[in-house]
Amino acid sequence: MKITIGKAPDNDLVADEAQVSRHHACLYRTDDGAYMLEDLQSTNGTFVNGVQIVRKRVTQADRICLGDAYETSLEAILKAGNDYSEEFARLKPVYDEYIREKIRIQSSNQFKTRLFQALPFAIPGIIGVLIGFAGKGSPTWFAVSLLITVCAPVIGIYFGARQSAKIPEQLQALTNQFKIDYVCPKCGTFLGEIPWESLKNKKHCPVPTCRARWSED
Repeated sequence: MKITIGKAPDNDLVADEAQVSRHHACLYRTDDGAYMLEDLQSTNGTFVNGVQIVRKRVTQADRICLGDAYETSLEAILKAGNDYSEEFARLKPVYDEYIREKIRIQSSNQFKTRLFQALPFAIPGIIGVLIGFAGKGSPTWFAVSLLITVCAPVIGIYFGARQSAKIPEQLQALTNQFKIDYVCPKCGTFLGEIPWESLKNKKHCPVPTCRARWSED
C-alpha cells in the first residue's frame, strides 16, 4: 500500500494549497503493520508535530503538516487511499460473537424443549413406583396416578412447543442486530453471513461505488 499526497491530480490525496508540492509526500505500511510518512523532496517540507521530517513513523495521534498551511492526519490520508483495513478488522469479533450466540440459542432451546417433552413421560412411572413401594393400592391413589399419566405428557408437549417457539424470535433479534453491525465500514452495505476470513480474502468491498480496501493487496 502506498498513498501519495500532493497538488497534482494523479495523487491519492490531492492537496490544492500553494505551499504543497506537486508530489509532496507519501504514506506506506511497513512489514510490521506500522505507517511510515516520507517526504518526496518537497519545496516546503513535511512536518510531524511541528518537526520537519524526511521519513517518520506516524500514528493517529500525530499532527501532519505539508508546508506551513496544509494540515492533515493519518486517518484522513488513509481514507483518501480508500484504506478501511483497521475498521474492517474490528468486524471479526462481531462475526465470531454472532456465530457463538446463534449456536448457544439453538442448543440451549433444543435442550429445554426436549427436557419439557421427555420429563412428563417419566413422571407417571416414577409415581407408580412410589405408590407401589408405599403399598398404597387405594382407588384414590390409582385415580391420581392415572390423571398424572394422562395429563403430564400433554402439559410437557405444551411447554415444549412454547419453548421451541422462542427459537425463531431469539434468532431474528440476533440477526437484526447483526445486520446493523456487520457492514462495510465505508458504504454500510450488509456483508451477509459470509465468514470474516472469506471477506478478508476478497480484499475489497464488492460494491462498485465503494471498493473500500479491507486488507493489503
